[in-house]
Amino acid sequence: MPEFGCSPDNVTYNTILDALCKKGQLNKVRDVLTEMKNAGLVPNRNTYNILVHGYCRLKWLKEAAEVIDLMTKDGMLPDVWTYNTLVRGLCDEGKIDEAIRVRDEMVSLKLMPDVVTYNTLIDGSFKWCGSVEGFRLIEEMKSRGVEMNVVTHNIVVKWLCKQGKIDEASDAVVRMVENGVYPDHFTYNTMISGYCKAGKLGEAFKMMDEMARKGLKPDVFTLNSVLHTLCMEKKLEEAYELTVQAGKRGYILDEVTYGTLIMGYFKAEQGDKALKLWEEMKGRGIIPSVVTYNTLIRGLCLSRKPDEAVDKLNELLEKGLVPDEATCNIVIHGYCWEGMVEKAFEFHNKMVGKTFKPDLFTRNILLRGLCREGMLEKAFKLFNTWVSKEVPIDVVTYNTLISAFCKEGRLEEAFDLMTEMEGKKLEPDWYTYNAIVNALTHAGRTEEAEKFMSKLSQIGQDVKTHDTSQELDASGDIMYSEQISDLCTQGKYKEAMKLYQESEQKGVGLNKYTYIKLMDGFLKRRKSTSKVAQPN
Repeated sequence: MPEFGCSPDNVTYNTILDALCKKGQLNKVRDVLTEMKNAGLVPNRNTYNILVHGYCRLKWLKEAAEVIDLMTKDGMLPDVWTYNTLVRGLCDEGKIDEAIRVRDEMVSLKLMPDVVTYNTLIDGSFKWCGSVEGFRLIEEMKSRGVEMNVVTHNIVVKWLCKQGKIDEASDAVVRMVENGVYPDHFTYNTMISGYCKAGKLGEAFKMMDEMARKGLKPDVFTLNSVLHTLCMEKKLEEAYELTVQAGKRGYILDEVTYGTLIMGYFKAEQGDKALKLWEEMKGRGIIPSVVTYNTLIRGLCLSRKPDEAVDKLNELLEKGLVPDEATCNIVIHGYCWEGMVEKAFEFHNKMVGKTFKPDLFTRNILLRGLCREGMLEKAFKLFNTWVSKEVPIDVVTYNTLISAFCKEGRLEEAFDLMTEMEGKKLEPDWYTYNAIVNALTHAGRTEEAEKFMSKLSQIGQDVKTHDTSQELDASGDIMYSEQISDLCTQGKYKEAMKLYQESEQKGVGLNKYTYIKLMDGFLKRRKSTSKVAQPN
């Protein structure tokens, strides 16, 4: 700037500092501050506020607090905006007690907390502490003369919907209007999403109509909420028609819209329609992100086409996108699901060479793949390699091996693994004991089986069972389908039904083959039961 006959001032430096903070380049921030001081300029309140905001964005809360202390030492009192920024940073990290202490510090400095302060604290309290503290803060807010605004009401509505209390959320909206505060886009979208999750699609559509009557045009978020519910209910024709009508009414369909429909078609085993939608999406100029590619790759694996899934992964790489752990795990699981374990390992090794970092779920997929294909020795050798390298493993890892050893009748090795897992403070669960009991019963060791049965009954529903399907939503439906099918093959129809009910509660779609296995299993069970019941 000096060569143009002008010198940078505080506004210039603050603009540069703001840009650097937004990009997270705080190492350069220090250099700019030094240059600023060397130029004879003194940081003003805006400078300090920019720094506080930058540190809070990066979750460097200690440094943000130090900036406020430095600000005070320099004779410049922080304002409400400064404190609100720190309160937001603390609440985002769940440090509600510290955030309330900052609020108290504000009051001691005669800086009265405003509606932003309270909204931040209330939102954080609902998220991290529950409703009691959240509602207490609302009462405190009103007692101090701070009026609830639309954001405050929306926080309450959001929390009630999240808890599944949709009727109470509806009552909260009524009270909101009675208090002279009118619902906005966020209110309606939250309620529509809540009704959809509660399976009350009719109420969701009523809210959309009400929204339009009030002059608030439903946006793509509203559309995607309803679309997701229709796909979950397998109403794909209605879902597609909704997107067609929405397009005619001027809605801008985004990649979430297409991704939701694509996955819906794959789950309904209509892969051709899903791929047609993929091409339609690209034809509209919508550039797929890694998340949308994951949806397509997952769908292709679900359709038992892992090689085509890898082709799409290569396409993703050619576009300069970086696949995440979920992408690679989906493909690895797809290969294992098809019994192509060698290809799974080849792909795994290739992606590790391209910066893929295998996680716990990756290891469990590979181990399960080996065990399913009868490669128990290879699986055990791989497991021991992980143990020697102190790579993290969990109950699922042990359960996979214990179950495999039990199926092979190698009970002593299964017992050794169970002892080892207990030594590592990994508590055996329902799956562990169930595998042991079945193996002992099959081996005719009924007394030992009864001892373990008592442990199994003690566990009941109190201990969380460790199922790999919960570790990665991207392949949850495949995992549930696989486990239910395995249980049916083993004649464990009661356990299969229990897992099926769990999948229904979580909204996980099972493939057609699994439903056929379940129905076939229960028909066999009914026949055998009726034979036993017949008199001699």
